[in-house]
Amino acid sequence: MRVTLLQYTPEPERTAAAAARLCYSPVGAETIKERMTDEQAHRFLAKIVSTGHYSTMEHVSFTFAIEGVSRVLTHQLVRHRIASYSQQSQRYVKEHDFEYIVPPSVVGNPEARRKFEQLMREVRRTYDELVALGVHQEDARYVLANATETKIVVTMNARSLLHFFTLRCCNRAQWEIRDLAREMVRQVREVAPTLFKQAGPACLLGPCPEGTMTCGKSAEMREAYLESKG
Repeated sequence: MRVTLLQYTPEPERTAAAAARLCYSPVGAETIKERMTDEQAHRFLAKIVSTGHYSTMEHVSFTFAIEGVSRVLTHQLVRHRIASYSQQSQRYVKEHDFEYIVPPSVVGNPEARRKFEQLMREVRRTYDELVALGVHQEDARYVLANATETKIVVTMNARSLLHFFTLRCCNRAQWEIRDLAREMVRQVREVAPTLFKQAGPACLLGPCPEGTMTCGKSAEMREAYLESKG
């Protein structure tokens, strides 16, 4: 998996702080941003984050390039609706010799891995044969597995990212999208540490919402995310 923070709103924390401050100021946001010191921006934004007034965070966005992930992951990812996505097309991109993602539970089981890789070879062969028979790749792709590697560009505003992290950083999230979410947390904290100070699974700020299905590791998660900051 390769995750790159391609772009983000310039001065994301000052922008969010200025937007929040505007609600209580007679002057415009541009003037507020110019006059606001870094310390003032940090202090005001910290207050906004701690009180859960997240609407002003929607004014800053972050764009990620994600590669080396499976269609299993992206099928989950695009369920997060307040976001923009651009995914590599299997309709226009030929998938001869496609790469694929092997789950850890398969990697650790020699017999399971043998069967898994045998099937991937068969899928590759069938795909190639269909294309050789004149089937366009937009139809040949029907035989491709969910394990097929894909690439996607994702843009989310900060509020949507925080919600994404509460769901996908959880220990009960599927392993691949959980790995993605945790790497995204690490990267956004480098450029907006105050904005994402509390980013992580839902159990960081309250009881685990999973009820009887909880992993039982809330204390460990709080230590990992809130004390070590990622």
